Amino acid sequence: MIGDKRLLAIIPARAGSKRLPGKNIIDFAGKPMISWSIEAALASKYIDNVIVSTEDNNIAKISKRFGAEVPFLRPKELATDEANSVDVIISVLDNLQLRNIFYDYIILLQPTSPLRGVRDINKSIELMLFKECASVVSVCKVNHNPLWINTLPDDDSMINFIDNSFLNKSSQDLPHYYKLNGAIYLCDSKRLRDEKSLFIKESCFAFKMNFSHSIDIDSKDDLHLANSFLDKYNS
Repeated sequence: MIGDKRLLAIIPARAGSKRLPGKNIIDFAGKPMISWSIEAALASKYIDNVIVSTEDNNIAKISKRFGAEVPFLRPKELATDEANSVDVIISVLDNLQLRNIFYDYIILLQPTSPLRGVRDINKSIELMLFKECASVVSVCKVNHNPLWINTLPDDDSMINFIDNSFLNKSSQDLPHYYKLNGAIYLCDSKRLRDEKSLFIKESCFAFKMNFSHSIDIDSKDDLHLANSFLDKYNS
């Protein structure tokens, strides 16, 4: 719990995946991918319950084996490429409300971020408490600064490729840029319903994560990269 407020972890895991089939339950270091997020959420001292949202019976079975609850299956219309995370969350909250179960906050943990650990989860929640904000979203530094990135004309001329003010600067002298890493979305449940967004206006803060914890596995290359970082940790 967060003080006297209840916090629900939702792990979204549909069966369909075009680039890496079955990615949510693919083997990662000897156990299903989704189990890493389930176990991290269960280990958090702030999270009251962990629910997996899926339309797939096999994913549901695996999730239950690792300690998550799957009290209902996700509607088929919310298991398509077009379905968005907010609609999935609201569907979960609506189903729980029918059972007279309510949560003040939700934390969305995508199963494709297996290296996001319980420490990251707890720190993001503590950031929300410190900032007294309505939402927290995880980010990480980009590998390639966008100030050194541009399109090319048909003749491949480099004229105006980089702004002159950044042309002779070293990379460490450039402003830091961050990207969403997809690992953690933490939000006040009521504000999420009202605004239909995980980014609550004027009350959303960034939780900065290491790149090594931020890998979002969507391809075989991502899977190999995550495994290499895990091997490094273990050694």
